[in-house]
Amino acid sequence: MLSRPGRPAYSLNGMSEPRIALITGANQGIGFETARALGAAGHTVHLGARDPERGTKAEVTLRAEGLDVRYVRLDVTDPATVAAAARTVEDRSGRLDILVNNAAITGGTMDPPSTLPLDLIRSVYETNVFGVIAVINAMLPLLRRSDAGRIANVGSGLGTMDFLTHPERIGRRYAALLPYNSTKAALHAITLIYAAELADTPIRVNAVSPGFCATDLNDHAGTDTAAQGGERIADQVTRSGAWPNGVFLSEQGGTYPW
Repeated sequence: MLSRPGRPAYSLNGMSEPRIALITGANQGIGFETARALGAAGHTVHLGARDPERGTKAEVTLRAEGLDVRYVRLDVTDPATVAAAARTVEDRSGRLDILVNNAAITGGTMDPPSTLPLDLIRSVYETNVFGVIAVINAMLPLLRRSDAGRIANVGSGLGTMDFLTHPERIGRRYAALLPYNSTKAALHAITLIYAAELADTPIRVNAVSPGFCATDLNDHAGTDTAAQGGERIADQVTRSGAWPNGVFLSEQGGTYPW
């Protein structure tokens, strides 16, 4: 369980000092609840959001709870705000220990893949794939200053080959979500590729699962709450001891097949 305010933060590599985290897409849903859970565990959280009004409102809400959470403008599809966010984190904290790539969109359709406009698919890739790469590359210099940097890409069972070849395990109606599922599959590949590149450094890269949570992304059809998803991600990224590298961490413990 996560520690509450006033109790020691989770230890990384045996060190008990608070960690510095950045979460993308954190003004609502699972990202917001991850920020809340990490803040409640005593960590400093940079709350990334593209809309200043919503981001500031989320910051005010969490700071009113006594948490060290600060909004930073970050639109993962806008290179200028990505670069500016890296400078902001550097100015405020000097380093980054935990990066949670949470920002994602679905494309908002259950239509057959063959009917989807290419521009719609491109827009989902801009956020879910290219945005993740842009943020990782921008934040790597700050993560290299950490004694145990951790990159957590919020994955999905819908983007695993295991599900796509056996869709009955979750539900066939979700198997045809071309933009979302294919971008999450790409995200999983990105996770493995960065994990390999950084294997000889203190930085570890994994995909993490929040579980099937009810959020705006799925019209609140999930079986779990966003708060549960946020706490699960926070738990996964702050586990003490050596973190694995290049795996898809399950919200239930252990790992998922790719």
